[in-house]
Amino acid sequence: MLSRCRVYVLNQLSPDDVKTVMRRALAAEQGLAMLKPEVTEDVLDYLVVVSQGDARAALTALELCVASAEPDKQGARSVSLELAQDVVQRKFLLYDKAGEEHYNLISALHKSLRDSDPDGALYWMARMLEAGEDPLYVARRLVRFASEDIGLAQPNALLIANAAKDAVHFIGMPEGNTALAQAVIYLALAPKSNAVYVAYGQAKKDALETETLGVPLHLRNAPTALMKGLGYGKDYKYAHDFPDAKVDQTHFPDGMKPRKYYLPTDRGFEANLRKRGTPARKGPGEGEKPVSPLPGEQDKRT
Repeated sequence: MLSRCRVYVLNQLSPDDVKTVMRRALAAEQGLAMLKPEVTEDVLDYLVVVSQGDARAALTALELCVASAEPDKQGARSVSLELAQDVVQRKFLLYDKAGEEHYNLISALHKSLRDSDPDGALYWMARMLEAGEDPLYVARRLVRFASEDIGLAQPNALLIANAAKDAVHFIGMPEGNTALAQAVIYLALAPKSNAVYVAYGQAKKDALETETLGVPLHLRNAPTALMKGLGYGKDYKYAHDFPDAKVDQTHFPDGMKPRKYYLPTDRGFEANLRKRGTPARKGPGEGEKPVSPLPGEQDKRT
């Protein structure tokens, strides 16, 4: 069906176009002409700015302004700049919580964070919040970012993001905006790693392909005598009985070669995790290639 559809891209209208639309509405009998509006050029200029190229927003604001003006003895309604500013109160920020612009702005926020730009990230978040976005939606995206793009390079990132979410839920808006701003700045400046994200993607792929493989007997719990008789838990090595609580035994199903999913980077706290691991567990640059996201996964990321 899509191959047979014709797609049209709708761009913002120019200021002159928006003015033309408003003038037509003022002059049309089926529009606002019956209210005898008198709208000055500076009012039209103001409405052009606040509508940001959206004719619907401009017409809505214009109608509110005309309807709010008190008619004189002849029935004419004069709209001053002061009245327009009082009616509009604040800009119609370009935002559609159910449309493309919603996803454009959250993508801009996510990518600014990923690029470690706190100023850009603050700007895009402010655009969303001041346009009326649900602050808890922003908080949820920050929590996701903390684990997807920072992970164990800075474990506190997830705590900070969750704390911001709880603060917004507790005190509400607009007071909660500074908690979100604090989290955004922290996340932007934190060291970055997608090692956790990549590791889970690979583990998920293997899990779906090998879900019929059973748990090895030595890893099974044996709460009953029958289970013990069947070999459940047999030959299990208790880690605390070994130096540094490290034990050499397989933790994958029988018939499946052991995998290395998590390959820590040399950034932030993950550099310490690399040192703690065995040579086989150490990250890229020491015999292992970094794992790329699974096919199709990159497209799903914001």
